[in-house]
Amino acid sequence: MGWLNLPTIYNVHLVAIIATLGGMLFGFDISSMSAIVVTKQYIEYFDNPAGAVQGAIGSALAAGSVVGSAVAGPISDKIGRRDSIMFACIFWLVGTAIQVACQNWGQLIAGRVLNGFTVGITSSQVPVYLAEIAKAEKRGSIVIIQQLAIEFGILIMYFIGYACASIPGDASFRVAWGTQFVPCVLLMIGLPFLPRSPRWLAKVGRNKEAVATLANIQAGGNQEDPLVVAEWEEIVTVMNAEREAGRGWRKFFKNGMWKRTMAGMSVQAWQQLAGANVIVYYLTYIASMAGLTGDVAMVTSGIQYAVFIIFTGVMWLFIDKTGRRTLLVWGALGMGFCHFVVGGVMGGHHVYVPGGVGDPPNANIVISVTSGHAANTVITFSYLLIVVYALTLAPVCWIYAAEVWSLGTRATGMSLAALSNWVFNFALGMFTPPAFVNITWKLFIIFGVLCVAAAAWFWLLFPETCGKTLEEIELLFGKDAPHPWNTRKGESRLTAEIEAIAARKKKEEGEGVVEPAAEIDKA
Repeated sequence: MGWLNLPTIYNVHLVAIIATLGGMLFGFDISSMSAIVVTKQYIEYFDNPAGAVQGAIGSALAAGSVVGSAVAGPISDKIGRRDSIMFACIFWLVGTAIQVACQNWGQLIAGRVLNGFTVGITSSQVPVYLAEIAKAEKRGSIVIIQQLAIEFGILIMYFIGYACASIPGDASFRVAWGTQFVPCVLLMIGLPFLPRSPRWLAKVGRNKEAVATLANIQAGGNQEDPLVVAEWEEIVTVMNAEREAGRGWRKFFKNGMWKRTMAGMSVQAWQQLAGANVIVYYLTYIASMAGLTGDVAMVTSGIQYAVFIIFTGVMWLFIDKTGRRTLLVWGALGMGFCHFVVGGVMGGHHVYVPGGVGDPPNANIVISVTSGHAANTVITFSYLLIVVYALTLAPVCWIYAAEVWSLGTRATGMSLAALSNWVFNFALGMFTPPAFVNITWKLFIIFGVLCVAAAAWFWLLFPETCGKTLEEIELLFGKDAPHPWNTRKGESRLTAEIEAIAARKKKEEGEGVVEPAAEIDKA
């Protein structure tokens, strides 16, 4: 039931579209800097911030997100997935207000930290919420809507910033940052109409409401539907086993749980270490290195975000037909190849510009690619890297991280995964601007090596989770689980359970199955 007896939306795709406005906040904040950091207004007003200062401004979002991710799990377990997202929105409104009114880069950092706190909660709990309401065979396509929302947020905010760049004075970036209120307000309006997660309801003992919600989402309200009965029986069985396993932080590491903790946290760490965010955040810098200036550079960088959306949209159609392992391994190798090409071409065709490239000079950009063909290659493979990322690690890392946890650990576990993402995001955010100044093209070689290491890690340690229920995935990390490279997508036992329940119901000749509510009382 919605807040204040409001009607509740049970269409999963519509629920996902509303919930993933939380992802749009993430996207808005990412590109709230991308189009602005190269403008004359920003450089002059904030006294040409470079190196560590620009790193601190850029990574402030991640710093706040580390804190948000750390507290998201306990908050979500206490008040629910949906309500924790609403709680986070309050900090976004305050943070955005501070950014709009900031008088120096210290206040700008403070506002971005508060926005980051919101993103830390939403980036961890929106995937949890979506994973817990989606059917196993559709879970990837539902959770990937979060990634699409992030990318639409990046694109929209980038071109808002680009458009505002023509406004004279500090109003250019203040107007752009002020538009960040819009997606937050829309999210806060939509949240009361969403159902609570049926798995969270079961976790806190609201069993009848859990079954009713599960039935409304999965079977048009029919609580005796075999799918609803089979899924509820799995939830109850796993929930009872987890209660016997104990409480506290030890449950994240005992009885093989450490494998899942490692998988959830490391997949998010590798998403950052693969280096795509160097392109996402700073393609405007790379475009300047390649000799593109003014509107050409801005539009070239903006097209990247459109490419990002298009190819993630393509993967939305196929995400549940392709194994997670396959996409992770080949995606990391493909990104590594692109990094090596960009770094190699830059290394062989550049000249140092100690004062900085551009007008006014940008102190973060100290090399310029000398050859036209080399510059075109750099831009082409930067685009290609984003294409590979959009098809593979960008959506799959969030999906995989949301899938590997048990019911009792999912909210806090996903918080740990997001915490890992944001710790590395923060570290790389601080590292990248100074790296552009100090090691220039060698930065891309480093990320290329890390991508190869990521591919090896994925192949050796990550079992296939595609097409399996959240409860079945537990078996993949158990003591007797097959080696990760021997696991395959699909092969879900839920289909057999549904067929068995349907047969049992037919055999009882009108007596019907035991109603889920009765099963609840037994549990």
